Amino acid sequence: MKNTKILKTAFTLLLLGVTALNVLAAREVTSFNEGWLFKKGPFSSDPHRAAKQWSAGWDSVTVPHTWNAQDMQLKVNSFYEGVGYYKKNFHADEALKGKRIFLRFEGVGANTEVFVNDMLVGTHNGGYSAFAFEIGNNLNYGADNVILVKADNTARPDVIPVNHSLFGVYGGIYRPVWLVVTDQSNITVTDHASPGVYITQKNVSRQSADVKVKVKLDNATLAVDPLVLENTIYTQEGKRVASRSQQINLTPQGTQVFESDFTIKKPHLWHGRKDPYLYKIVTTLKRDGQVIDEVVQPLGIRKYEAIAGKGFYLNGEKYPMYGVCRHQDWWQIGSALHTEHHDHDLAEIMDVGATTVRFAHYQQSDYLYARCDTLGLIIWAEIPFVNRVTGFESENAHNQLREMIRQSFNHPSIYVWGLHNEVYHPHQYTAELTQSLHDLAKLEDPDRYTVAVNGYGHVEHPVNQNTDIQGMNRYFGWYEKKVQDIKPWIEAMETEYPWQRFMLTEYGADANIDHQTEYLGDALNWTKPFYPETFQTKTHEYQWSVIAAHPYILASYLWNMFDFAVPMWGRGGVPARNLKGLVTFDRKLKKDSYYWYKANWSEEPVLYLTQRRNTDREKKNTSITIYSNVGTPVVYLNGRELPQPQKGYTDVHYIIDDVELDGGLNRITAQVAHSGEKLTDEIVWNYEREKKREADSYSKKDTHAGW
Repeated sequence: MKNTKILKTAFTLLLLGVTALNVLAAREVTSFNEGWLFKKGPFSSDPHRAAKQWSAGWDSVTVPHTWNAQDMQLKVNSFYEGVGYYKKNFHADEALKGKRIFLRFEGVGANTEVFVNDMLVGTHNGGYSAFAFEIGNNLNYGADNVILVKADNTARPDVIPVNHSLFGVYGGIYRPVWLVVTDQSNITVTDHASPGVYITQKNVSRQSADVKVKVKLDNATLAVDPLVLENTIYTQEGKRVASRSQQINLTPQGTQVFESDFTIKKPHLWHGRKDPYLYKIVTTLKRDGQVIDEVVQPLGIRKYEAIAGKGFYLNGEKYPMYGVCRHQDWWQIGSALHTEHHDHDLAEIMDVGATTVRFAHYQQSDYLYARCDTLGLIIWAEIPFVNRVTGFESENAHNQLREMIRQSFNHPSIYVWGLHNEVYHPHQYTAELTQSLHDLAKLEDPDRYTVAVNGYGHVEHPVNQNTDIQGMNRYFGWYEKKVQDIKPWIEAMETEYPWQRFMLTEYGADANIDHQTEYLGDALNWTKPFYPETFQTKTHEYQWSVIAAHPYILASYLWNMFDFAVPMWGRGGVPARNLKGLVTFDRKLKKDSYYWYKANWSEEPVLYLTQRRNTDREKKNTSITIYSNVGTPVVYLNGRELPQPQKGYTDVHYIIDDVELDGGLNRITAQVAHSGEKLTDEIVWNYEREKKREADSYSKKDTHAGW
């Protein structure tokens, strides 16, 4: 356990741009998460009552922390939205005099003011990006200092997201805080909380790759500082590849930019999950031969291509984009996650066989992005411009996009910047704002794609065609039409818009695991309170088979990997919950759809009998569905071998129709031989008598094979 903690600390320091072995020689980065006091509002408008409220009742907390961990998840539209305060005593040692001192916040929900000894040192608007403030000039050295943070998650028309409708913005300091100490001259810390180092790559092939390293430096003195800037590339194994040094005279007139160019012969390419090979670039700043600052950044050499009508290509090879979306919050934890929560989610995503992740609908933890670099997941990062516009959010949307790009610039796993999701009226304003965001993204990062997402299924919609890639969210059979209508829709898109770089960016259906039925039509009335898991399974089975057969869909992202909180909703028998996840909100149970995708996507052996929670059977003559990616299974009912299953929608989909159940318990066993072993799965159903469902909830006609 101790070694694990050391490794995680070293990895976190690496993300912050400093090697764990060199912190004393260069910059020092230490956790600032302990010893906080917290008080939640609201505070009285009466000054005397407010003073009493302020002086009493502070709670000791450790960051990450949110005040909405429960109230945003339990009831509909019944959560605290407002101000919370955090304060902490910090003893500034005399030895810190002459150093530059910064506080770096990885994420605060949502609008922040930071004070040191009652003096404002900075403000930040936006709940999902990092920010850093220099505080050294406000400290009393050799004495205690009071750090005060005001956080406010009140929805505002000028800060995206402008409401809590599609997801809740959890209030609080919900990501880690770091104390950063540097020399007076440094690799800049306050360039929108970026690492201060920007790595670009051109002309990537297996023969060579051109790499440029741009470094931003800052001198806080009033004199020229003679320094040496060195950029060195190392292999994953630690072998030095190349190095460039520059002797510079760093003047104090603002941030200055220096560049180094490299050509790497026969590079070891970063190739997704197959081979997520990472070089690293170590940027050091030296004075008189001594390292005074150092930043370490990953280098994954790769080439992304999204080719309309053909597919997604990685390093010139067609690459499968098996995609899921992920919201960051956890049941009774909210957004105040630790690294083990991110690791758990990534492990599930890897296990299901996903190759790409849409991290929706906001900037997520830098730790998460860095882990995707090492795991080989190709990812989509986006800003929280969602749901609706007010006309006042343009400046903040631009700033959040700039922050996201600069902070995440060096992650090789990121292939696209998401600019908006389902934002419409007024159309002209939204279209112009999206165009402007696209232009900003190309100015900041010309080499990555941009994408915007529409919930309507026609390309000519007025807010479309303002980004490199057009994403569309379609919920056939759930919010619109029938499950099977996805096929004619995508075929029409292929015919009418062959030039379009197109991605299916959300699809699926809700599933309450306590709701089960055999009676399923081709559409479910989502306004009814009954959300059967079996309908979600049906939706994914058919719709993935269509997606897999149409390379016109360059990438698809099912919605969602995990259930998550929606504090303004009351649907499907569970308040404040979106139930479209493949995994329950508490991460304890995987729904049938999880194993459908694992069987189709993963190289791990899968043998799985569906409807294991639909135990109280409604039909005496029914169907059995099995997922197997290791061959045709043999199936038994109460020890009797059943007829050989027939293939369903894909090669892993097996169905036995017209199975007559016994009265009482029915034990169903599936077996298949694989690699010298016998894989087995078993479920138990109970049949008493034929039952019928209400006609107003379900169609009497069932056209889906296997149901």
